[in-house]
Amino acid sequence: MKRDARYFPMRIRKGEEIVAKLIINEENKKSRIEPEVYGHFSEHLGRCIYEGIYVGDHSEIPNVNGMRIDVVEALKELKVPMLRWPGGCFADEYHWKDGIGPKENRKKMINTHWGGVVEDNSFGTHEFMELCRQLGCKTYVNGNLGSGTVQEMSEWVEYMTFDGVSPMADLRKANGHAEPWKIDFFGVGNENWGCGGNMTPEFYGNEYRRYQTYVRNYDKKKPIKKVCCGANVDDYFWTEGVLKTAFANTKEEDQQHGFMDYLSLHYYVHPEGWKIKGSSTDFSGEVWYKTLGKALYMDELVTRHGTIMDYYDPEKEIGMCVDEWGSWYTAEPGTNPGFLYQQNTIRDALIAGITLNIFNKHSDRVKIAALAQMVNVLQAVLLTEGGQMIKTPTYHVMHMYRYHQGADLLESALSGVSEIGTEEWQVPQITESVSMDQDGVITITLNNLSIEAAEDLDIQFADRDYKVVEAKVVTDADMHAMNTFEAPEQVKESDFSDYTVSAEGIRLTMPKNSVIALRVSK
Repeated sequence: MKRDARYFPMRIRKGEEIVAKLIINEENKKSRIEPEVYGHFSEHLGRCIYEGIYVGDHSEIPNVNGMRIDVVEALKELKVPMLRWPGGCFADEYHWKDGIGPKENRKKMINTHWGGVVEDNSFGTHEFMELCRQLGCKTYVNGNLGSGTVQEMSEWVEYMTFDGVSPMADLRKANGHAEPWKIDFFGVGNENWGCGGNMTPEFYGNEYRRYQTYVRNYDKKKPIKKVCCGANVDDYFWTEGVLKTAFANTKEEDQQHGFMDYLSLHYYVHPEGWKIKGSSTDFSGEVWYKTLGKALYMDELVTRHGTIMDYYDPEKEIGMCVDEWGSWYTAEPGTNPGFLYQQNTIRDALIAGITLNIFNKHSDRVKIAALAQMVNVLQAVLLTEGGQMIKTPTYHVMHMYRYHQGADLLESALSGVSEIGTEEWQVPQITESVSMDQDGVITITLNNLSIEAAEDLDIQFADRDYKVVEAKVVTDADMHAMNTFEAPEQVKESDFSDYTVSAEGIRLTMPKNSVIALRVSK
């Protein structure tokens, strides 16, 4: 009989409590945590864009140029640094010319990947650029390599970025936008090992080399950073094959590090596996630890794919781009299963905290990441229903973590941390990351993964002369706690006060099921 999912007790040695300790060496700044690690993803999927972000010019829901005011303002509070669009699997069946010009003339299509619904293309290139303008974020456009042509991709780049006289620039001007836009990142295909064409790594690698050639930098002062399609989860064969092909038969002076600036990685947490996935709200303690154990797996994935990248790119000129990550459960009962709508609980807050700490720790290689997805789909930060909007537990975690954007990772180490969970699924009780911003303020983000026990933690610095300037927590005693339209603030970011500051450092007690952010300075 399988042992019940009980939790390991506080560490005891000779009758004395052993307190976990976090040592921070603020004098050792490591790699910069790029703001784009806190990026987001919006696909033409379910109610992410339509209803979630875009309601059109004539909607009764307050909007600016079709974009929901409540959603945009909430996202601006997160300091969204980058937004990826239009997919996802949708990208490799998207033909950009269908989404420009007068809306009444735009072609309609069937969204074959997501629900079989009609896509009217009322949200296209101009609308995406307007959304990014309102958010004040960088643009990440994903091109169609799977079902599109080199010419189509090349013309899209010309349409968006060329400032001069040309067929595509003239077309953009005719459609009401005289000035070119800036494309910060361009994905040359998406998931081409699967929905983007079921390619082999060698075939995709050669196609990538060909397509990216025609993603032109028309403005040398505003270069487009190119993202090559990387692996799904632990497909190290793909990573090796693509990089070997991309780097083959090139001259060092013109190869541009395999003709790429970034290599992507996709990983979702499925508690019960790809086919069943599991409920977003109805789960046991055992499944809680199973889920968080799978979230922690991101560290191994980044490490092992990064090791392959190190062979071809020892100077780390190529960034890892984890542009799809998050929880993926069975769609909520009564909803279109192709819309991927799911609730968001305190468990998802821990998934976000764990994952972002991992990205911070690997900021020497991980340069871009995108939570999937922004609104109403998978691990969304916002949920909408008509004119209503709520912030999810994940939203509040990303809000607390926003101070890491652009900061320097600091050397830090945990000791005395218990392994907790079930016999099969063991996880550390605490995870962390630490950074320092340009003003010298240190941000410490902590997760207590236990659903039973609070945990004491001692924090020590190289220089003991620090004070807490801000302390926040996201927690709830109920591991199933969530925000609903009836109770929108059940889980929220709150002030945290269960700590003491002494000459030795900071002692705090972390509640169970909690994500904590401390801001300290001299």
